[in-house]
Amino acid sequence: MGQIKIVSDSTGGITKEEIEKYNIHIVPLTIHIDGETFEDNVDLSPEEFLVKMATSKELPKSSQPAVGVFEELFNELGKDGDEVLVITMTGGMSGTVKSAESAASISDAKVTVVDSRFTSFGLGFQVLEAAKMAQANKSMDEILARLDHVRANTHLYVIIDTLENMVKGGRIGKGKSLMSSILNIKPVANLEGGEYNLVAKVRSYKAVVKYVYNQYLEDTAGKKVIGAGIQHADGMKMAEPLAELIKQSGFNDLKFGFTSPIISTHTGPGAIGFSYYTE
Repeated sequence: MGQIKIVSDSTGGITKEEIEKYNIHIVPLTIHIDGETFEDNVDLSPEEFLVKMATSKELPKSSQPAVGVFEELFNELGKDGDEVLVITMTGGMSGTVKSAESAASISDAKVTVVDSRFTSFGLGFQVLEAAKMAQANKSMDEILARLDHVRANTHLYVIIDTLENMVKGGRIGKGKSLMSSILNIKPVANLEGGEYNLVAKVRSYKAVVKYVYNQYLEDTAGKKVIGAGIQHADGMKMAEPLAELIKQSGFNDLKFGFTSPIISTHTGPGAIGFSYYTE
């Protein structure tokens, strides 16, 4: 029986150590900023991107991997009869899943494409679960069933610190952004259904931490937390106190790091994303 090779995109917060340990293949998205093009987390780090974005005249743009890039990788991974499982960021935010599906339809390999319905660690949790099961020689059906379970028990909250990127992207007007800034409003959204859903507006960093932590306690009550992680775009005023609360609650394996440039483009500087899932 052939092996199952795991492929994902660059937004899942998966570390280089995890990529090597679990033999995960990452296909990066692309960032376009001030006439330059970079591969996400390859030749532009999250920290470098935040510096560039701060001085950029226009909102940076992102693009999904080309169909040909996926097809070439699929053919290479499947040349000896191995299967390929691709898990992408939510199709509600990117065309990555469509690009992978198009490549799968013309590839010589046997390819299964899964829309994670999440991004950041919400995506990464599914990729790591699949990679561990593939190494344990589990079947494709077993892995897909597990991913359905993980997805159904995952929560992801996104908190935006400034609406500047939304103004640049034409999503909201300057007047609304100015009013939110004056009132110090922090929009809180979740990713239920694979898309941003505004669930609350709070007026301070402290209130954000309290709101999201209470949601965490409510969602995980009586359940075993398998994974949790915080990604941030220099959003330490929210990320650090929230991380401390999570650890105080008894979960000590919290992932913590920068959001990918792809995600930071949408959220703007200062934002955080908090993901977790239960058994």
